Amino acid sequence: MRKALFYISIVLLSVGLMSAKGSRKKPKPAFAVIETPYGNMKVKLYGQTPLHKQNFVTLVKEHFYDSLLFHRVIEDFMIQGGDPDSKNAPNGKMLGAGSHGERIPAEFVDGLYHKRGALAAARDNNPEKKSSGCQFYIVQGKVYSNKDLDHIEEQHNASVKQKMLNDWLKSDESKADQEALTKLQRARNFAAFNHYCDSLVEHLVATNSDAKLFKFSPEQRKTYTTVGGAPFLDGDYTVFGEVVEGLNIIDSIAAVETDRNDRPLNDVMMKMRIVKK
Repeated sequence: MRKALFYISIVLLSVGLMSAKGSRKKPKPAFAVIETPYGNMKVKLYGQTPLHKQNFVTLVKEHFYDSLLFHRVIEDFMIQGGDPDSKNAPNGKMLGAGSHGERIPAEFVDGLYHKRGALAAARDNNPEKKSSGCQFYIVQGKVYSNKDLDHIEEQHNASVKQKMLNDWLKSDESKADQEALTKLQRARNFAAFNHYCDSLVEHLVATNSDAKLFKFSPEQRKTYTTVGGAPFLDGDYTVFGEVVEGLNIIDSIAAVETDRNDRPLNDVMMKMRIVKK
């Protein structure tokens, strides 16, 4: 009887855990409208990036973005705004260095990438890739070939592989490799030197379970080769939303005439509000 009760309790516990797991709510998105002289864009703020979503929602509700400019516009790339210094900025003033609040920790999420219409956080050059507390950009982008994407993957991974090689050659276990490379270098046999390094890197990648090389998913490749975007930014900047209505407005703003600093000659002002879905 005790054994039967034990099994029953295990079954009930399992059912309870399954119910709790099934009842977990998916993070809800939020929505905002960005008003511009060229029309309105409705953006979806992803629930999977809660820190960025909440920061953006708070700033919009505080009317922080109202009367700020899209101060940096590059056709076939993106339109950027949110610099507090752009409010009432005189013509010709260089913008883009303004900030507000603290940096936001990066929130890189699989499946969120720089497709056309992506809303992402700008940032300065910091090792943790933390985002600006206010500046953002919206991707216009362009269509890329699979060969282009292969090249971008290689560029992303080059620095990762170089760091792995450097770290290995600094270790005590690499004495034999150090001696072999030194011998090739002294002999000025650079072809063999490079081949040795390439082979060593391949071995390090294959034997290091923590090695994380950059690779586009099949979904990303399909999107970038059809719809387009800015794939070279993936993994470096947090994508926290996307334009769901008014994609054509991005094209209109991206086509305006700009000065040598990519600032539109005629101000492109914004105003924002939070809306229901």
